[in-house]
Amino acid sequence: MVSRSIGVILLCLCMLSIDANAATGDTKSRSNFIVIFIDDMGWGDFSCFGNQSAKTPSMDRLASEGIRFAQFYVNSPICSPSRTALTTGQYPQRWRIGSYLSNREENARRGIADWLDPRAPTLARILQHHGYATGHFGKWHMGGQRDVGDAPSIADYGFDESLTNFEGLGPRLLPLLETGEKSGAKRYALGSDRLGRGPILWTDRTQVTSGYVRAAIEFAKKSNAGGKPFFINVWPDDVHSPFFPQRAKRGDGSKRTLYHAVLESMDEQLEDLFSFVRNDPQLRANTLVLVCSDNGPEPGAGSSGPFRGAKTTLYEGGIRSPLIVWGPGLVEPAKHGTWNDTSHLVAMDVAPTLLQVARIEVPENIQFDGEPLAETILGRAESSRRQPIYWRRPPDRKTWSSAGLNSPLPDLAMRDGNWKLLCEYDGSKPELYDLEIDRGEAANKAAEQTQVVAAMTKRLLHWHHSLPPDHGQHYQPAVK
Repeated sequence: MVSRSIGVILLCLCMLSIDANAATGDTKSRSNFIVIFIDDMGWGDFSCFGNQSAKTPSMDRLASEGIRFAQFYVNSPICSPSRTALTTGQYPQRWRIGSYLSNREENARRGIADWLDPRAPTLARILQHHGYATGHFGKWHMGGQRDVGDAPSIADYGFDESLTNFEGLGPRLLPLLETGEKSGAKRYALGSDRLGRGPILWTDRTQVTSGYVRAAIEFAKKSNAGGKPFFINVWPDDVHSPFFPQRAKRGDGSKRTLYHAVLESMDEQLEDLFSFVRNDPQLRANTLVLVCSDNGPEPGAGSSGPFRGAKTTLYEGGIRSPLIVWGPGLVEPAKHGTWNDTSHLVAMDVAPTLLQVARIEVPENIQFDGEPLAETILGRAESSRRQPIYWRRPPDRKTWSSAGLNSPLPDLAMRDGNWKLLCEYDGSKPELYDLEIDRGEAANKAAEQTQVVAAMTKRLLHWHHSLPPDHGQHYQPAVK
């Protein structure tokens, strides 16, 4: 019954038309793009990034045929702002999204928006204008969650089709959690099932990623048959907690064991998408796939590898993500199977970079914070972005006691070359690390490098004050 319902939703999605009149220029030779943005996965969780406790053969094969980037960052250590940066090519604070979007009351308490302003630039909208078919399949979390039912639809950001979860609007694939042998399955929706705004299908939590993959494949087939290049987001809500893998894979039931079981299942389900591209000569020659994570792992679940910190922290473990770039016909053949541990780049660079790969000019009215680095991701150069990268912590995450992060965390961070600075909102309590020799951020050089600290602090505070403020300095959680 569930599989039949999935088929009905996918059939309905595939009957939606894509406006051919939007095409401009020569689209036949333009590259296809697939961006896979995994939820709460650590830098060290793929086995090809060093995980010895779980196996991810699908990702390992991508890495053997593509490039692994060791110094790829996201723009926030938490979900919604990280997704905003990838989507817009800009710092998420420009759009008042500094933490995960919650209910209206909690958003207001933290000083953040209820949804991404549809006036924000989006990669999807630019590509759509230039004749691309655009689809989003998976988690959204940039509006339309909890009690926020009047957010713009995903289509308003430039997507022809979508299938999302409980953190978005439109057609949704929502999970049933197995809660015990006798109690059956529990619907897990966080209020999404009461918002309306699109059809809802309930399916087993262990198969949600497969549902997104099937929708993405059908969309790609239709786009390809129509002679249009495609841009597809596949954003699983794996490997975010709660963890409900298949019963046979739960082992000792510990948090990390459950996490690894979900990770391996996700890897297996994504393989259908990779095989679809790999086995089609045309797609294999002209499709670029990027795989990364939206932020570091939840403490006690995934692994940050050799890095300090985890989700919500501005230490490397919270903001450094694994990145695999795979495109057998596009990536420099001599670089297949290699590591790039020289170039540092960040998620907001993806939008201008993919436009550069597609040979599309950035519209004159858009100013990206990201930089185009097409030669780097295609393996033809090892350039890094020229400008520093700046971060501001989520306003509600000075500590995160429920995850065991009880010590106050730095408010701001900046990377410039090999130097990494962390400090408070006023520039006090500086921590300075040389990432070339100390990627684990163990040796604070602030007392020895006072001139470097002074110069970086000035630039970091200027960036911080140039953007809309949130309530991080005075935030207090609601009393329950």
